[in-house]
Amino acid sequence: MTEKEKSDSGRFSYKKAAAYSTSQIVNTAAYQSFALLTFTFYYAIIGINVNLITIGFIIWSVWNSINDPILGSLSDRTHTKWGRRFPYLMISIIPLAIIMILLFYPPLSFGINNELINFTYFLIIIIIFEFFFTMFDVNLIALFPELFITEEERSKANAIRMAFYIIGLLISFVLPTVFIPDFSNPIYLPEYQMFGIIAALVIIIFGALFLKISPKEKTEFQNEYKNAPSLSESIKICGKNKAFMTFVPAEIAVWFVIGMQTMIVPLYGKYALNIGEGETIFLGLLLGIAFISAALFMNILWKPIVKRIGPRKTWLISVFTWIVTLIPLLFITDKIIGLLVFALIGIGLAGPIYIGDLIMADIIDEDELKTGTRREAGYYGVKAFFFRLSTVFVVLAISMVFTNVGWAVFEPDDITQEVIFGLRALMFIFPAIALVIGLIAVYMYPLHGDRLKKSKEELQKLHTEKQSKI
Repeated sequence: MTEKEKSDSGRFSYKKAAAYSTSQIVNTAAYQSFALLTFTFYYAIIGINVNLITIGFIIWSVWNSINDPILGSLSDRTHTKWGRRFPYLMISIIPLAIIMILLFYPPLSFGINNELINFTYFLIIIIIFEFFFTMFDVNLIALFPELFITEEERSKANAIRMAFYIIGLLISFVLPTVFIPDFSNPIYLPEYQMFGIIAALVIIIFGALFLKISPKEKTEFQNEYKNAPSLSESIKICGKNKAFMTFVPAEIAVWFVIGMQTMIVPLYGKYALNIGEGETIFLGLLLGIAFISAALFMNILWKPIVKRIGPRKTWLISVFTWIVTLIPLLFITDKIIGLLVFALIGIGLAGPIYIGDLIMADIIDEDELKTGTRREAGYYGVKAFFFRLSTVFVVLAISMVFTNVGWAVFEPDDITQEVIFGLRALMFIFPAIALVIGLIAVYMYPLHGDRLKKSKEELQKLHTEKQSKI
């Protein structure tokens, strides 16, 4: 490496951050569309019993417990002329786009009205979706702490990434409402299918753009694959990392809440906030305004607070704020007030979304000091295994509530007060319990203060030594 290359490698580039962040549109458009529409589509449009859907998501999560760590460990041990991560990013984009189309073409759309056959299709398609999404997601996230080494770089890059995140959210939450007048009316099956095609085009276009302009992996990490552990070793290492294992319950709690509210908001909006047919734009705006608000508050509120008091304390404050802003969901009945409430929810939501990757990067940095090797994908793969548990908890909670209020099978004409209260409980009571558990976990998180400061100082020395040897 020349002296100029060494200098450039330590200089933050907004252009590089923007190029990397184009991938966020692919990532967000794929997963958030899946999260928003899949449950309502197969429950209300296709008519599968909620208990069967729950079984399907549990099997899906068991698959993920194998899929995610394997792909993460495999990425860490890969060596090609394109680096460790890029081959998997290239491979995954086209299949991911195709699956977004097939997601909305179950056998019922061809006249096969058999619940077991449609359930089997649902199970197969979500498993395939998750395989290719994980292949893209784990490698994309693993690139972040490699491309942006210092806390300042990561903070600046994260802010830019959030701008692209908003674009992905608008595609995921607002664009479906342009095509689908009522998310729970079976006559709009063709409209779901049209959206699937549009989402696939978005994934292909922005995926190709990302592969063309994205910054490449840093040369000082090109030989990291030699020291990368096997899958079993990677799981053991992550399991023994106290900071990592303490943070995992907090991540599960955060994504339980996001997953629950994304999955339930189409039904909550229609029956608790009285959003009628032709007004689905409000459903998209509820989630869209929450995440856009979150993206704004990341920079104007939580970013300076993180700089002042650190990630751990900021996480605690933001999640407590999040719990408070969720309370109105138990009572409100008007869609306009709903928009205001979801905008306020974005204030607290912003904190853990912004801070999560910063904390994970700190954990991986400290691990590199102990081992001499960066294992981003290994850690993110194991984290994804735990993360998928949040979906299991989500569907178990939904199944329990729907079964107890007499709504195991979707009946649009049988909406009792018990059903409406069940939807409200899923939007506030269950999320509040999860976030309290997250608060307890992060309160016990050990990598902060002097320990974190010392880790960063030693890591800087280690990277300087690595660059000098190239």
